[in-house]
Amino acid sequence: MTTVLSVKGLKKVIGKKTLVENISFEVQQGEVFGFLGPNGAGKTTTIRMLVGLIKPTEGKIAIAGYDIRKEFRNAMRQVGSIVENPELYTYLTGWENLKQFARMLGDVTDERIHEIVRMVHLDKRIHDRVKTYSLGMKQRLGIAQALLGKPKLLILDEPTNGLDPAGIRELREFVHHLVQEEHMSVFISSHLLSEVQMMCDRVAIINHGKMITVATIEDLVKKAADRVEWIVTPVEKAEGILRGLAEVRELTAQQNVITCRMPIERISMYNKQLIENGIDVHSVREVAFTLEDLFMELTGAEGIA
Repeated sequence: MTTVLSVKGLKKVIGKKTLVENISFEVQQGEVFGFLGPNGAGKTTTIRMLVGLIKPTEGKIAIAGYDIRKEFRNAMRQVGSIVENPELYTYLTGWENLKQFARMLGDVTDERIHEIVRMVHLDKRIHDRVKTYSLGMKQRLGIAQALLGKPKLLILDEPTNGLDPAGIRELREFVHHLVQEEHMSVFISSHLLSEVQMMCDRVAIINHGKMITVATIEDLVKKAADRVEWIVTPVEKAEGILRGLAEVRELTAQQNVITCRMPIERISMYNKQLIENGIDVHSVREVAFTLEDLFMELTGAEGIA
């Protein structure tokens, strides 16, 4: 697969404070890549380095093969982005905004603008003033602006902020269109794990400026599965038996409660084994462990933003 974004050993220090350190990941062509982390984890700092708003202290960023330190202009031609909120001229119409940004790029035709307007479903309102647009329409116009130069990578920083459920669903469908029809790569920073699960192929999680994990959504879902809670007495004896079973892992015991990960289909077998060893099993249940729970576990039970 073609690597569209490569980040290696990224570090940013301001004064005596290290904001991010040793951040490394890659985004492939046609991939939706999620970027998650608690408040203050370094997400926005990283994104600002990706789009050239601030310079890294150390590390390398390459977009479509162009090193942003050595070939900045070529690298930036390959990326479109919305960092925090779309910057728009609200006193102009949507069309006038796009024409203005097209002039900045220098080689965008009216045909391309019409194509993008249709793509973001603003055909009927493109000649209205932006100040009359809803938040969702402004978001779509911002994305249209980011797509004018036919970038290989689209970076969206918290794109669902303030959107209603219909707007979030529309954004999700649009992202899928960009990947499937335009073969674009999309990098999304978001605090909505449920949306990331539905939109992204892989995700990077950072905390305190450091990388926690890079994994596929499928692998994260697997990590959140197969969790079982046992309420038993005597707990020490039950713990010893369960720890001796090869398929039981990540076991913790507190008072008379044991939690562990194990194949769910083995519950009845292990339940029988405990009872045959004189252990009272008061209850056993599969624990509903969500991606949000996994996130909290990976990042030390901190909130996300």
